[in-house]
Order: sequence, then C-alpha cells, then structure tokens
Amino acid sequence: MTAKIRPAQGAPYARILGVGGYRPTRVVPNEEILKHIDSSDEWIRSRSGITSRHWAGPEETVAEMTLAAAGKAVADAGIAPEQIGAVVISTVSHFKQTPSIATEVAHRLGTGRAAAFDISAACAGFGYGLTIAKGLVVEGSAEYVLVVGVERLSDLTDLTDRTTAFLFGDGAGAVIVGPSQEPAIGPTVWGSEGDKADVISQTVPWDDYRDGRVEKFPALRQEGQTVFRWAVFEMAKVAQQALEAAGITSDDLDVFIPHQANMRIIDSMVKTLKLPEHVTVARDVETTGNTSAASIPLAMERLLATGQAKSGDTALVIGFGAGLVYAATVVTLP
Repeated sequence: MTAKIRPAQGAPYARILGVGGYRPTRVVPNEEILKHIDSSDEWIRSRSGITSRHWAGPEETVAEMTLAAAGKAVADAGIAPEQIGAVVISTVSHFKQTPSIATEVAHRLGTGRAAAFDISAACAGFGYGLTIAKGLVVEGSAEYVLVVGVERLSDLTDLTDRTTAFLFGDGAGAVIVGPSQEPAIGPTVWGSEGDKADVISQTVPWDDYRDGRVEKFPALRQEGQTVFRWAVFEMAKVAQQALEAAGITSDDLDVFIPHQANMRIIDSMVKTLKLPEHVTVARDVETTGNTSAASIPLAMERLLATGQAKSGDTALVIGFGAGLVYAATVVTLP
C-alpha cells in the first residue's frame, strides 16, 4: 500500500517585506580607471553612463557586506533574525568553493539553524533567489527567507582591459521574503541560453592559474556589442512576457528595475518596451556600476530611500547576464 504524503502547507502567497543594501565606502571615479586604460571620461560615460562606482576595501569582504545589507533588510521587514528559515545568497565572487558563504551569514546573523546555500546565476542571481524564496514560503519550508545578491567584482576586474575596466562595482543588496494574503510576487519568466555562454565569461579557469599555465589572475570578459543586442531585443521580450504572466500591462507599472548593466541598455529597453512616462526607471548604474547579482536590490533600496518609489508600488524587475541566464518578474515593493 502506498503511503499518503501530507501536502505542503505554506502561505497563500509571498511578498518582499523588507530591503537593505550596502555600498563600500570607497568611491572610484572614472578618472582613477583612466590611469590604467587609454580612454576618456566622456567615452566611458557615453558607452555606459557610469561616472563612478564603489570598490570594497580589505575589510569589506563578501560576508561583511552581506551581513550589513541583510541586517538592514531584517530591520526593514520588522522581523527577528531567528524567524528566518532559509538564507539564499547569489554571488560569483566568493572565492571559497565550500562551505557556502550563506552558512556563515546565517550563523552570524543569528538565524539559528536556517537552511543556507549559495547560487551562481550571475546578474540574474537575484531573480533566481527571489523565485526560490517565493517557492519556499508558499510550500511551507520557511516562513521568512533572506535573499542576498553580493559581489566584489573589483577582484575580477582586469584594469588594463579597455572594454570592461570601467564597468564593475562592489556591493550587496538583500530582501526578506515572507507570507502574504494576496499575490505580490508574480510568475517568473526565466531561462538560459547556454549556446552563448562564451559571450560573458571568466578569462581562464581557476586551475589554469593555480597550475601556472597562465600568470594573470582570472578576470571577467565580455563581447560588448553581442551582449548589448541580446539584452535590448531578447530581454525586452522576456520583460514583456513577465508582464503578461502577471496579468498586467506596462500602463499598470509604477517602477522598472532592470539589471544595472549599462545606461544605454536600460534606455533602449525602456524604448523597446514603450514604457509610459509615469514609470520610474532605476538608473543606479551611474554611480554604482555593474554589481551583477546585487544590482537590482541595491537599485530597489535607493529608489525607496530617495522617495522615487514607494511601498506598494508595482515594479517589473529583470536580471540577465553570464550563462547567458535571465529572470524577470513583477513584484509589489515593500
């Protein structure tokens, strides 16, 4: 006789309850980048919209930045750390393969024995983590989930590479996902295009560096024009699909928070999506650079902190990056 398994019993729906961010204290203007590459401030601004970025100091580790952002998110959500049942951290710049940085964060934050694990989904990592968190809350495996995107991309930046030296920044963004009585995180439209994996990648594997086959420490590289075309045209389609999956149109949107990769990409996506003028668009990339998995929650926090967005607003979020991977969904802002 087959035993009957009791069905999962979680919350009816899930929502983002709080957000927090951490930006390293050191601000790096374009002038500092120009010491290493043959370029100009005007060229960098015209290509990317970036005027400065934050780079972490020796004490601003992946763990410390995560804890700072997570603490703010917990406070913003109005819960206690021990209520967190799972910790999900997205990063590509924590250089210790195991154990996961999430286990250290869960312990130091005071969550008790929360489930904890890292994911690697590059610039779509926040969207992947948010989707996992929603499932855990609704399925009943955790009442509250901490989702963090954190990067120290300055460690993976080749300062002599004219095409990428100015792009990347450091920081951490966190949210608390918890129960809701009404839908507040829409269906996720996500996927991957592994046939384009070489478009954005690490220059060499770690073992090539370890074994002395290369002398230069691994760094990030990308085919800029290919990434631009893919992001603008293909990701605009994904964003539209996320709106349709949530049962809304662009007219219903209050806020658009795309991955902060490049100002030209953001502006082109807005145009392709034909977003109404009333929609607030995150352009945090100007002074933060591309922080990969951290970029969406960092931009979300700034919009809320500055009053450009408010609690209860309907926002479309979309991340996309190395893999190539992507994830888009509609959320109600905390």
